Amino acid sequence: LLLSCYISGIQMLSVQPDTKPKGCAGCNRKIKDRYLLKALDKYWHEDCLKCACCDCRLGEVGSTLYTKANLILCRRDYLRLFGVTGNCAACSKLIPAFEMVMRAKDNVYHLDCFACQLCNQRFCVGDKFFLKNNMILCQTDYEEGLMKEGYAPQVR
Repeated sequence: LLLSCYISGIQMLSVQPDTKPKGCAGCNRKIKDRYLLKALDKYWHEDCLKCACCDCRLGEVGSTLYTKANLILCRRDYLRLFGVTGNCAACSKLIPAFEMVMRAKDNVYHLDCFACQLCNQRFCVGDKFFLKNNMILCQTDYEEGLMKEGYAPQVR
């Protein structure tokens, strides 16, 4: 089953006092507010056009909304549910958008893959790591590599 995504713009319009009130696509009541939103070729109260996941008011978080699988979503939740963050720099497998990741410069890693690529030591919060030649290294392996290359790091 292929679900297509539709990205729609959100327009905020002033309600003209001399026009007949429009019906809200969210609650089906007449829109008597000063402003209304137009999205998906329908009209909405500002409070009724919300993300199906986080309930944020879509008119406040940006000028676009995403619809997929009969859900109206903000950008963040659309990406969390249906997007991908890319491939893991260590194992090359796909990382789903909702999964927690580690980042080092432009590289993205699964949490389980974020380890020294020479000795496989996992990093804990606060541990130093080094990115050399696109490899993640622990401090010991990084410094040993520098020693082999003939220049030791300055210790102060």
